[in-house]
Amino acid sequence: MEVTLREVTDDDLPHFFEQQRDPAYDHMAAFTRGDPDDRDGFLAHWAKVRADPTILLRTILLDGQVVGSVGSFVLFGAREVTYGVAREHWGKGVATEALRLFLALFPERPLHARAAADNVGSRRVLEKCGFQVTGRDEGFARARGQMVEEVVLRLDA
Repeated sequence: MEVTLREVTDDDLPHFFEQQRDPAYDHMAAFTRGDPDDRDGFLAHWAKVRADPTILLRTILLDGQVVGSVGSFVLFGAREVTYGVAREHWGKGVATEALRLFLALFPERPLHARAAADNVGSRRVLEKCGFQVTGRDEGFARARGQMVEEVVLRLDA
């Protein structure tokens, strides 16, 4: 199994779109943009984030195949990381390796992350990469249609 990262291309977007349409993926991501079937909204969102020089994005490849994305953006004045891997690759170490590769590319610290409190897999990925829980928060999770508790994490080194 070889995990690599590369710049996001237009050809990656259909993969990302289908990934977000998976109900299990959407539920675990929790804090999504809205309707996972809204292709036009999805494409508009990706055009906006790809044009923003403050957002760093990479496509995650597993043995040369697109399986997800990883990125960094500013939220509430702090730089955060985000990632997503297609459900069929959960539990294989893909997200952990992708995040490790991304962190090596992007040395800015501190970095922050958030995950739904019940998303144990995502929290495990972050902790394996050195993030430590610093608190809890609550936010409206569009994918779940309700308020959801979040774990807030930070990476200093």
